[in-house]
Formats: sequence, C-alpha cells, structure tokens
Amino acid sequence: MTIVDLRPSDDFEFKPGKGSVLLIACGALAREIVDLIERNHWEAFDLQCLPAKWHNTPDKIVPAVREKIRAAKAHYRSIFVLYGDCGTGGQLDALLSEEGVERIDGPHCYAFFSGNAEFETHSEEDVTSFFLTDYLARHFDKLVWSGLGLDKHPDLLPLYFGNYQRIVYLAQTRDDGLERKARAAAEKLGLGYEYRFTGYGELETDLEQRG
Repeated sequence: MTIVDLRPSDDFEFKPGKGSVLLIACGALAREIVDLIERNHWEAFDLQCLPAKWHNTPDKIVPAVREKIRAAKAHYRSIFVLYGDCGTGGQLDALLSEEGVERIDGPHCYAFFSGNAEFETHSEEDVTSFFLTDYLARHFDKLVWSGLGLDKHPDLLPLYFGNYQRIVYLAQTRDDGLERKARAAAEKLGLGYEYRFTGYGELETDLEQRG
C-alpha cells in the first residue's frame, strides 16, 4: 500500500504509487482502511485521503475529488471512492457518473458500516438518534463539542440537539476506551446511549471485492 500525495499544483509532478487501484477516501475512514489493507495483505491499493473536517464544509469535497480523479486516472486500472453522499446533495454522484468512477454504496458511513440493509431496518427508530463511529467517538470534543461552538456557547445545545433522544455508537472495534468516550459524549449532550458493534461492515466487503 502507498499513501499517495495528489496535492494540486501547476508545477507538481504526479507520481503514482505501486498499486493498481487508487482509493480516494474521507480522512475519517483512514485508520479503518489502513487496518483492513494491512490485515488482509491487499497489495492492489494506493490510498489518498481528503480532510475529514470537510464534512463541515461539504462544498469542498466534490471539486477536490474531481481534481484527484483527473490527476490519477491515467495511472491506475481503476479508482474507487470511499465517500457517502456526505452532504453534497447528489453532486458527488453526478461527478462520479461523469468520470466513470464508482463509490461505496450508501448515503453515509453509518449506513455502510452497519450494512445498508440493516441500517434501513432501524431507520424509523433512529430518526431521533445522533450517530458516532470510532472516529467520531475518538474526536468528539474537537469535532462536535468545539466544532459546533458548544464549548463557548453551551446555550446552543438545545438548538443543535433538542430533537435528538440518544446517541447510537456504531463501533468498528471493541475498544473499552472508545466506548467510555461515547458514553461521556451522550452524558455531555444529555442524551440516552446505545451501543451497536458493526465491525467494518460493507467497507470491508467492498474493498475485498477490489483487493
């Protein structure tokens, strides 16, 4: 596996890695993707991650994915995108259709970690649930609490979370420390708590088909 840098620059010479398949992924999935690649000894993949924080500014995702695809296309047998729609309002799928590139199935990582069909079966009961993955549990204070300004304006808590009833922690790994963080996040938001172990779900099965 090679971590490939595709920084856009007029004078930057693109140098592909050794793999034949490029994965363009959300940075929030980086740890899980690297673990799967190393554990399964998949040698076909190179990996390029975009900043996880762009979930707060999804307008940046589509232009960056377009640039990555066009810089890399001639160097790889195929490119596979590991993003859900992720707030792009269908624009990511429109781009991928235009470029002839596939992405993992599902609207977001909560669905493909759970399994899209399984996630759908819980859709009605989860309408008032706020989801955490391992990544979000690990970085809750930075990405959610501080990211939404609740550290400085806790009075905004009802505005952001008043319609939620519980946190559902979709765990990719069995990690007591992360579960404690997820429980602490629920307490901090004044919400109920539920734990569901998902493993890597369809992230693993989709990569296995291409590895």
